[in-house]
Amino acid sequence: MSEPGGPDTIFQQYLREGRFMVQRARGSGQYFFYPRVVEPGTGSRDIEWAEVSGMGEVYSSTTVFPRPPAAPYNVALVELDEGPRLMSRVEGIDPKDVRIGAKVKARIVQGEEQAFVVFDPA
Repeated sequence: MSEPGGPDTIFQQYLREGRFMVQRARGSGQYFFYPRVVEPGTGSRDIEWAEVSGMGEVYSSTTVFPRPPAAPYNVALVELDEGPRLMSRVEGIDPKDVRIGAKVKARIVQGEEQAFVVFDPA
């Protein structure tokens, strides 16, 4: 894919296409997230976009209890099988039941303004 926009724009374009892509350093093979123009730690610009499995594990989670009538929801840090961690939420389960170490699978949700990645129990 050509890179006409910045890394966030490219990430969003992939999500709109239904593809969960993150960046990977060609030299080390290390995957990383959030989208950026250089590899973290080394500053190398020799990076590429790579599709990930979407499988991961809950690294941490908290339940947010907004004022009623809004329903509680969770905010989770998920470690992908490929290594990087990203903040999201786990759906399809009561927010209070999300546990550290739980296996999850990514799903792309098309929002009104942008697409985003959420996780479901695997």
